[in-house]
Amino acid sequence: MKHRIKVVIDSDIPFIKGVLEPYASVVYYKGKNIGPEEVKDADAMIIRTRTRCDASLLDGSHVRFIASATIGSDHIDLDYCRKNSITYTNSAGCNAWGVVQYVIATIFAVAHEKRMSVAGKTIGIIGAGNVGERLARTADKLGFKVLRCDPPVKSSIENGEDMTAKGRFSIDRSQLTPADFFDLSYVLENADIISLHVPLNNETKGFFNKELLSGVPKNALFINSSRGEVVDEQALIDSKGKLSAIVVDVWNNEPNINMELMNACDIATPHIAGYSLEGKINATVLAVNAFADFFGLEDLSGFTIDYPAPEPVRTTINLTDSFESNMFLLLNESFPVFEEDRKLRDNPLDFEQIRSDYIYRREISQEMFNIIDTIKPKI
Repeated sequence: MKHRIKVVIDSDIPFIKGVLEPYASVVYYKGKNIGPEEVKDADAMIIRTRTRCDASLLDGSHVRFIASATIGSDHIDLDYCRKNSITYTNSAGCNAWGVVQYVIATIFAVAHEKRMSVAGKTIGIIGAGNVGERLARTADKLGFKVLRCDPPVKSSIENGEDMTAKGRFSIDRSQLTPADFFDLSYVLENADIISLHVPLNNETKGFFNKELLSGVPKNALFINSSRGEVVDEQALIDSKGKLSAIVVDVWNNEPNINMELMNACDIATPHIAGYSLEGKINATVLAVNAFADFFGLEDLSGFTIDYPAPEPVRTTINLTDSFESNMFLLLNESFPVFEEDRKLRDNPLDFEQIRSDYIYRREISQEMFNIIDTIKPKI
């Protein structure tokens, strides 16, 4: 009798229930509850960042394939997987536009709240990967001056590597040159807005520390939507008086977040920057297709989910109002930033539940981009 594939799936991954059941024996668990007992007889896992995949989980199991419906891999012991012939894949680029939306929306939310002008300001983007590069191009279209910092990408361009898009949701960097990138010290000294988009690894853990923050200009806006562990949280708290605003979506020790940092933030959210409907659909599609390809399931290969039609824009633009006010009203329609901030502040101990209950927002539609084109300043 042919062995039936068994797959363990994080129950919080949307749009996946019922998809694999015709092809495999499927069990669902909360990510934090997936342990050695749950995976010991599994062939595959489809997870999120809440499940740490290493020897303590996988020793003695039959797992040979892991797909993460997320963009990162810091929750995966890649060396262990290589040594034990376990194939790992993530969903690189799946929620990139959602994170771009988060950054742009929080910039204009802060600007609106503090009556700041951000038109023509300089944004320093630390990490120009799938998210950072999309942010760079969007910010440029909005009239910001853009400073990219990404030594590995710059080195790849200098070495003549192929910089075209490598995956379904990756981004084409073939038109970039080394001159489009700047040293970290230059970016920090010259940026009015600093947005972090670096992966978490041994090189980046805690790298944004007191020394780097000391080089940030007075009244700069600081945004972290990458990984909490890349920032020295105490150093960021100590910089409160220097910075114009602090926006944090990602935290050390989630879900047990630093309350002092939350209180220091102008906007604090529970790791939902990438929680767009499109991003979640993309992640599930990538994970399912990787699973189908690995196990040779031709009928499942090419699986897709159609995006629902975007909602029409309801916000009325008043051309006598400031660019910042109009942008805030437009972006707030699909992503009410301060509502999400309030939910966390009111119940910080419910971080994980707030995140689980989050209603996936729609990304910025083409109609909204068209409206933005009519109101952005001519700089």
